[in-house]
Amino acid sequence: MTIRWLLLTLLCWPLLWWQGKRVCKLALRLPEAAGRRSGMLGNGESLRLLICGDSAAAGVGIEQQQQAFSGQLVELLAKQYQVNWQLAAKTGLDSIGLNNLLHQLYAHNNAVYRLDVVVVSIGVNDVTARRSKAEFKQQIRALLTRLATDFTNPYVLFSAIPPMQDFTALPSPLNYWLGLKASILNQALAAELKHWPKAQMVNSETPLTTDLLAADGFHPSAKGSGIWAQMLAQAILSK
Repeated sequence: MTIRWLLLTLLCWPLLWWQGKRVCKLALRLPEAAGRRSGMLGNGESLRLLICGDSAAAGVGIEQQQQAFSGQLVELLAKQYQVNWQLAAKTGLDSIGLNNLLHQLYAHNNAVYRLDVVVVSIGVNDVTARRSKAEFKQQIRALLTRLATDFTNPYVLFSAIPPMQDFTALPSPLNYWLGLKASILNQALAAELKHWPKAQMVNSETPLTTDLLAADGFHPSAKGSGIWAQMLAQAILSK
């Protein structure tokens, strides 16, 4: 897979570069979802949950957080738990940015930040930045180390980087090239997580159809976020 990506890069770089610039120029810029980013919901056993990551986690392309990934996930978990939750996500974050955000979150609380479960959405911006497998694994390792030490060693679930070849905002062959890179980084993530017994990658088998994407053809729609939330809720409930 890496060889295919490198060959495509060598053969098509001028076209890939031009398409990337054009997509950046013409892309529909949508805001992050409005609404609460922390709270408590449900009854039963306490579950301290942090959802963190990039623009997909932040709900870009969806009007309200309640209809976005975080809101739908919390609602599902609240059927069984009393969920004390927080969303820490920002458009444009890559793995380096997420490490910095978590550092700021811990420093701002100025105390032990106790968590039971962390859900991570990261990687798409690492793909577009052409981050290497080794660099990505290093950042994932740093992220898990920080969560284990500063956040009382919670269970960590990583959403796999989505199949970017199916993003309707991306023309061919740029979509195929980015999809290959996403698969390469998913392999790196899976390899690193083998060393962390309290971490797992959750990958969807649902085809990424147009109705599962927001109006920008890049982020999940409310329907797509619902399927994503169901997948993560099932993984949390079965752990």
